[in-house]
Amino acid sequence: MAGSPGSGPGGNDVLFERGGHLGIITLNRPKAVNALNAGMVAAMLEQLTAWAADDGVATVLVHGAGERGLCAGGDIVAIYRDMLGGGTETADFWQAEYRLNSLIAAYPKPYVALMDGLVLGGGMGISAHGSVRVVTERTRTGMPETTIGFVPDVGGTWLLARSPGEAGTHAALTGAHLTGADALFLGLADHFVPSQSLPELAAALEHESAEAAVVRFAQDPPISGLEAQRDWIDAAYASEDVEDIVRCLRTVGGEHGAEAAEAAEAATTIEAKSPTAVKVTLESLRRAKGLTLDEALAQEYRVGLRFLAAPDFREGIRAQVVDKDRNPHWKPATLHEVHATDVERFFAPLGNRELNLHTKEPDNA
Repeated sequence: MAGSPGSGPGGNDVLFERGGHLGIITLNRPKAVNALNAGMVAAMLEQLTAWAADDGVATVLVHGAGERGLCAGGDIVAIYRDMLGGGTETADFWQAEYRLNSLIAAYPKPYVALMDGLVLGGGMGISAHGSVRVVTERTRTGMPETTIGFVPDVGGTWLLARSPGEAGTHAALTGAHLTGADALFLGLADHFVPSQSLPELAAALEHESAEAAVVRFAQDPPISGLEAQRDWIDAAYASEDVEDIVRCLRTVGGEHGAEAAEAAEAATTIEAKSPTAVKVTLESLRRAKGLTLDEALAQEYRVGLRFLAAPDFREGIRAQVVDKDRNPHWKPATLHEVHATDVERFFAPLGNRELNLHTKEPDNA
């Protein structure tokens, strides 16, 4: 999930420091697995803009405080409360967050992201768009939004649409957690570095070029389980229709073998998600293939605002995080009840509410 709207300045939630020619960003909410809030996003936008013009900064590093991860997304309870109250904080926050994602992707200096531990939702947005993306044996990443009745955002549809074959489609629809090796296979990361070497890598970046330092510490990654499953994934997810995909997953490998079990599990997982969310996610991925990142972010914003007004996003957060009964009641409840016209409405233009990535972020973001 993307970060939460939150309130107030970045404060101690995100720290900035200099070491040699390295600008260091530390996400500093370890008890919340460094979940993003609005103040953090605003502070990162301001500091990254300043460092881009600072000749004393050659490289930027982003990492997370604590041992649990870089960033596990955001406080979706805040989004839930904003939806219940009919507020605009979430929409304002997404505008600023997507500007940050766009800035990172176009950053004029090496932007090194240490994707150690949990890197989910909004954590992907501030790492996977960087130019030097490092994973470890502890990395657990992904875009789990369909579980809460939402769709991948922060440029996630654009990233996963460009993954090999249909592996990105599988990751998006199932919301699966991925290993560092899987992230490398999907094109979400560039280098594998053992977690114990990260402090030495960070120190080396203060005086060495990003390329030289990372190459010195990088190792061959483990085998990607996702890559090993690519044959049946590519065959099953080739359709433009989620119901067809589920039917194909049920028939993979006949009645026997590990492939059949894995594919059947994927089908069951997809059927448990919000039917609206998985159908809009598939359409988002297909459309994102022909877009630039900024265009995809604008599309995600359009879709996201529609989900704020739809029932499943609220219901998914209620079931998973608020009441924690893990028993969401989706509306509509089945895939066949979600029609093409229903999906199309999520992509309709917003008029004067469209995302403009090149204007100043809102004062309350």
